[in-house]
Amino acid sequence: MVGRLWHLVMKRMQGSEIRTRRLRLRELTQADARRIAEIGADWDIASMTSRMPYPYSEAAADQWINGIHDKEVVRGIALDGQLIGVTGYLPDEDGQSAEIGYWLGKSYWGQGYATEAAAALIAYCFRRERFSHVTCGHYIDNPASERVIAKLGFTPIGRNRCWCEARNAEVDALRYELKRPQTAWLRFQGPSRAA
Repeated sequence: MVGRLWHLVMKRMQGSEIRTRRLRLRELTQADARRIAEIGADWDIASMTSRMPYPYSEAAADQWINGIHDKEVVRGIALDGQLIGVTGYLPDEDGQSAEIGYWLGKSYWGQGYATEAAAALIAYCFRRERFSHVTCGHYIDNPASERVIAKLGFTPIGRNRCWCEARNAEVDALRYELKRPQTAWLRFQGPSRAA
């Protein structure tokens, strides 16, 4: 999936915005707090994210937007100009890899938007950020995210417990990794120096 979207995504990137066939991944603004709170104020969404409280208020969304770490890259997922979710990544300390994440408003589930947005973000991570691999995870009771991760070609690497703010508890989670495609490495390395 990532490979098929790679070329399309790279042609459609403008600054920090990423475009796919149906979506636009754009920077968040304070004006997005109301919409984020509106679509995020659903237990079925909040309980599957690590940092989203429940209930999720506009003030909490505003605070979250203001508190995004300098190294964290967060983009709103827009469909026909309307925000439908959020995706992003946080580079590891070594700068060689990143953890990705995503969530969508419930009325946008089951239409391929999460897969499309995550594939575009992954292509950006490999092509522009040059990460060697990306990681992600999902709580064990989130089969929808498991399906998205499988479609994207991730490999299971383990299980751990992760904090869930909405549940106010640590929850069992499955972890995955996706290595940068070898062909991408060759493009960045240039022609072979071997004689």
